[in-house]
Amino acid sequence: MPVNPELQGREFPPAEPYLVGREKVREFSRAVFATDPINLDPEAARAAGYDDVVAPPTFAVVVQEQTLAQLLAEPDAGIDFSRVVHGDQRFTFTRPIVAGDLLTATLSVPSVKTLGGHSIVTAETAITDASGAHVVTTISALVVRGEDD
Repeated sequence: MPVNPELQGREFPPAEPYLVGREKVREFSRAVFATDPINLDPEAARAAGYDDVVAPPTFAVVVQEQTLAQLLAEPDAGIDFSRVVHGDQRFTFTRPIVAGDLLTATLSVPSVKTLGGHSIVTAETAITDASGAHVVTTISALVVRGEDD
């Protein structure tokens, strides 16, 4: 089943809010070899003007994952996850993610393209804090490989 082109323009309901935990930020920081003290030490983060440890920029994918799960579970999407290859990832920040943030993510699908038997689904996730202020937008290109010949 090919990817449904009618996904283009669709917006999904907000995912459940995600509370950013200090230990999750530290674990993620160690996993991606982020060594800046603000990523690991609350005192260093406070000295730099933050309320708590600061997540590395790519931590936003942890929050985005909830919205991508919505997309992949959509019955009429036509996306076979076993055929998905991550094609691109971009981030546009208003501010860094900090431990203690309560973040809400909302997914939209700005484009669905077909190229040489494959589909490229662009998934854009806007992430806001508890006050509704923008924190980061993540944009992923999911390449759904066509059927094998």
